[in-house]
Amino acid sequence: MAGYRELLRAPGVARIIAAQLTARFPNGMTSLAILLHVEQVTGSYGAAGLVLAAASIGQAVSGPVTSRWMGVWGIRRVLTLTSAVCVAAILALALLPMELPGYIVFGLIAGTSTPPVQSAVRTIYPKLVTSRQLTPLFSLDASLQEIIWILAPVVITLVATQAGTVPALLLIAVILAGGGAWFILSPEVGRVRIPRSRRAFGKVLAKPVVLLATIVGFLLIGACAAVEAGVVAAFGHDGLEAGLVLAVFSVGSLAGGLAFGHIPIGRWAMARRLAIVAVGLSLTMISLTVWWLGASLFIAGVGIAPALAVMFAMTSASVKFSETAEAYGWIGTGQLIGAAAGSAVAGFLIDGVGPVGAFIAGAAFAVVGVIVAVTCVRGFPDLRGRDVSPIPDTEPVPVIT
Repeated sequence: MAGYRELLRAPGVARIIAAQLTARFPNGMTSLAILLHVEQVTGSYGAAGLVLAAASIGQAVSGPVTSRWMGVWGIRRVLTLTSAVCVAAILALALLPMELPGYIVFGLIAGTSTPPVQSAVRTIYPKLVTSRQLTPLFSLDASLQEIIWILAPVVITLVATQAGTVPALLLIAVILAGGGAWFILSPEVGRVRIPRSRRAFGKVLAKPVVLLATIVGFLLIGACAAVEAGVVAAFGHDGLEAGLVLAVFSVGSLAGGLAFGHIPIGRWAMARRLAIVAVGLSLTMISLTVWWLGASLFIAGVGIAPALAVMFAMTSASVKFSETAEAYGWIGTGQLIGAAAGSAVAGFLIDGVGPVGAFIAGAAFAVVGVIVAVTCVRGFPDLRGRDVSPIPDTEPVPVIT
């Protein structure tokens, strides 16, 4: 932990981490709030699902695009524009009386305009710390984001059930605006300029490392989404058990990220970390009791944040600085598609064989991830003793001092 204390003492690091976590906090609230609001207004979970699907499609499509825009128009301009549009769309969903097509349109707009904070901050990190500190910083970032997935659903559910779904959406708009402003106005954001990429849009996916990170992210988040569906199916929406088990899952990820963040990343790091996830998820099929699921999902969680840290570090070390934001955008899109696929597969299996089907799906996603990491091990860079900062572009890039 001493290494993390030293890391957080670096100028601007603690501030930028806190600001980006606040700005991204609505990511853990919006889907649930939209689901509850549209279902309440229309009386149909099917209608709510259509709106959520539109929002997810918009976010998946726009992620690489808005991330690339930051190299064209600047980080602050893109984040300000997308934040303003997203807040307006959330307010429209909350306050305007409309039929289902209207909700779908504004859901699509809200998803499409989701601010690319994640791509921005991971592009900024290499300018904040030394190359020795960058891998632990990526690990700390991947670990602390679990706070979003632990607290945000609890907060929004409490507000929606006690005050109503309209106040819940208004709260999201307030946090989105306030957290976004904090991040955008942070000095570190203003001091970093991403050079305009000279390559065509999408060409960064031709890099094996970026493609591997996108595929592995798809499989890892697909496994997590299947597990979430299985936990809810096993314990229902109303009891405390589902929330507690999912919280333990996230706590395991937080613990794993903090524990493994200092370990150098070799070619086999991804395979080993995904193997922990696969073993933990395979154990869930033995019993669906609260205690057994909690223990097995804690084990699985230990590998999640460390695996994400490998994705971020290997991407950073393998692309030019001008391409990092777009690369992270594609990785985010892969994760969003994985979440949709994992939820869909789990849903079909829950209908067919019961809640255990979702855990079978989660384990299968994770096992395939291990197979990909093992068979493509030569495609993963060996970062031990290497500088994991992005490859410099030919034009000079301002560095924070």
